[in-house]
Amino acid sequence: MGMTITEKILAAHAGLEKVEAGELIQAKIDIALGNDITIPLAIEEIEKTGAKEIFDRHKIVLVPDHFAPNKDIKSAENCKRMKEFAQQHQIVHYFEVGEMGIEHALLPDHGIVLPGDVVIGGDSHTCTYGGVGAFSTGVGSTDLAAAMLTGELWFKVPESMKFIYRGKLLKWVDGKDLILYTIGDIGVDGALYRAMEFTGYVVEKLSISGRFTMANMAIEAGAKNGIFQPDRVTEEYIQGRASRPYRIFRSDPDTHYVEVREYDVSKIEPQVAFPHLPSNTKPISEVGDISIDQVVIGSCTNGRLEDLRVAAEVLRGNRAAPYVRLIIIPATQEIYRQAIREGLVEIFLDAKAAISTPTCGPCLGGYMGVLAKGERAIATTNRNFVGRMGHPESEVYLSNPAVAAASAVKGRIASPEEVVRS
Repeated sequence: MGMTITEKILAAHAGLEKVEAGELIQAKIDIALGNDITIPLAIEEIEKTGAKEIFDRHKIVLVPDHFAPNKDIKSAENCKRMKEFAQQHQIVHYFEVGEMGIEHALLPDHGIVLPGDVVIGGDSHTCTYGGVGAFSTGVGSTDLAAAMLTGELWFKVPESMKFIYRGKLLKWVDGKDLILYTIGDIGVDGALYRAMEFTGYVVEKLSISGRFTMANMAIEAGAKNGIFQPDRVTEEYIQGRASRPYRIFRSDPDTHYVEVREYDVSKIEPQVAFPHLPSNTKPISEVGDISIDQVVIGSCTNGRLEDLRVAAEVLRGNRAAPYVRLIIIPATQEIYRQAIREGLVEIFLDAKAAISTPTCGPCLGGYMGVLAKGERAIATTNRNFVGRMGHPESEVYLSNPAVAAASAVKGRIASPEEVVRS
């Protein structure tokens, strides 16, 4: 019997010809990622060992993106410690404010993460890099510290689930809707410690941005990783970015999947996840009249240039409704720059949006959009747990950028078709 793409990548990095689901292996790491929340704890663990060296200064990436630019003294201390560690070990991939971005958009755009890699990060949405066919997963700060010292980590090989998407996407439906619909179908633990492998004709036509979005939210179904098999779309994205060799892996035709699910996407409308779970989804036609106080378009899930273009298409010639805060956060400085070049920023300003420097900020209730008691937000982020974006008695609804932009204009959760004139 053959192996899945996830099994092949792990086997190659463990120096084995074959691995099976449930097997414990020790695999070499291509990239270890830390941010301003998780790296201080990892540094503390490293210092406890008395070690003076890290395994490879080219394979550790440090990005201050959650509370940076520093929102308070505590975040300033965390970022300072990260910077000093980077200086001490001469870490090549340290991104200071002004050149940084949201980590999971920044790394693939800079060609740091490549197909066939094993990537671990002190952030649960490290699974994003499955969008280019890498095995990537979030780990705790102690595991991150171990990987930074040794360049290796223990893994249990996950079982694989296969998701097949057929049909034709409706207008205003994108990768965010496919993954929200999927999570709504299987639940927040429906892929617990499994690999979610996304396939089918629709996936083959899906942009790299849509693939990153879907892989990003695999963790919201409890998955160990989400992954796409590299193809022409992947190669076009990687070309010109990759600064080192990479290897393409694909699943064997005769491999075993613990479960296979198929979806006809022509029946999938834009989705909205209601509080307080990403699985609490409804199609836009069944949302009802829900007023909002805030709209956030950005995050590691939907802050890429394609997302901003879609938002601008809806917002062009329109304004945010009275008493609605519209916050737009480009995921990287280069995305911000390109949005200026294309006139998107002008559209956003005309729509009365506040445009932020790249940051995770409001996604985790950090800053740049914290909710007060009783307030509601619709966001292109990935989680809507109790208190996720601020007060425990606030509410967060999740959607794609088009729905979020239309909702800003209407002052309630709305379909783009209500705003964009055909």
